[in-house]
Amino acid sequence: MAKKQMKVTLVRSMFGTGARHQACVRGLGLRRMHHSVLVEDSAATRGMVRKVAYMVKCEEVA
Repeated sequence: MAKKQMKVTLVRSMFGTGARHQACVRGLGLRRMHHSVLVEDSAATRGMVRKVAYMVKCEEVA
């Protein structure tokens, strides 16, 4: 059984945001605007996405 994954895309700039929010974005593996990554759908990653929800777009991948 494959683990669930989410596709996370950075849609707003990190410029002017707090250090903790920048750390969450970096922790998700996002590097620049419109960069997308596939991350494991776990409680930790969902918490990171929720914290920076105003900066990212999240989609579930089957």
